[in-house]
Amino acid sequence: MMTRLTLTYIALALVSAACNEHAPVAENALKPALVTEPVGHDTDDPAIWINRKDTLKSLIIGTDKDSDGALYAFDLDGKIVRKSVKLQRPNNVDIAYDVPVNGQLVDIAVLTERETRRMRIFRLPDFQPLDNGGIPVFAGEQQGDPMGIATYTRLTDSAVFVIVGRKEGPADGYLWQYRLQEDGRGNFKADVVRKFGQYSGKKEVEAIAVDNKLGFVYYSDETVGVRKYYADPDKKDNHELNFIGQQGFTSDHEGISIYPVTDSTGYLLVSNQQANTFMIFKREGANEFVAEVPVSTVESDGSDITPVTFGGKFPGGLFVAMSNGRVFHYYNWKDIEGRMK
Repeated sequence: MMTRLTLTYIALALVSAACNEHAPVAENALKPALVTEPVGHDTDDPAIWINRKDTLKSLIIGTDKDSDGALYAFDLDGKIVRKSVKLQRPNNVDIAYDVPVNGQLVDIAVLTERETRRMRIFRLPDFQPLDNGGIPVFAGEQQGDPMGIATYTRLTDSAVFVIVGRKEGPADGYLWQYRLQEDGRGNFKADVVRKFGQYSGKKEVEAIAVDNKLGFVYYSDETVGVRKYYADPDKKDNHELNFIGQQGFTSDHEGISIYPVTDSTGYLLVSNQQANTFMIFKREGANEFVAEVPVSTVESDGSDITPVTFGGKFPGGLFVAMSNGRVFHYYNWKDIEGRMK
């Protein structure tokens, strides 16, 4: 026989489950141009690699977040064309171009491997490891399971930096910024150059994005808002520049993508995860709110965007978003832009 206490616990559990359910995809939700083949376990975050010799051979690089996970490469038709070595819960991924190693300039994918507390680096497009098995992050910290990651290439000297977020951490200095350099043996090393960023303590920081042209970094303090700082550690200025998206989100603030219209204007797209929408803000000025666009992705964790049209295959550019179902969705930017008016 169930006691009153047992029934109370069941009722609370049902309420909790209901609160955690995502909204259904809206009837007027934007439809993707295509959906990728599924990965083995759980997609989390994509990054778009532009093949500058032949843009039609560009790749979407995405993580499969599991203890038996991997990094995947998809072609522009959404087909899986490459898979990395086994990775232990790879989380977020980003890309840096023209990074010097072994006397050559190479493009790299940089990602977090949560269960080993390491940063991983792979050459593109062949997924050759360039990290000697992984680079430890948050060394000496009790709270240091890495999640979010973003690269920043300084325009003045082409120095390459990586900004890493974690599952838990202090109220200040939550993000650690590393400078990437060759170790003299054909692999990369990473040296800490800055610890910065406020954290509410409400949930976690997973989504991080850098605006290389304007020199800003944005990150989602989940359930609270999106914070903005300078990306260059040499500025010696760690004060918060803006705190957007504090209203209108159902729960989690997730993937952040930056769409340039000109060198100084454009849009920020932020996943309103449980509502299955993207909140769009201006890239310039005070990052004013522009529109909310419903999409067909379900509980999107991560996204990326480019204005490159790939020979007109994606009018206006390509927006890629993770969705439940172990897949990524590809959208035409023109379709998103049409919903903003």
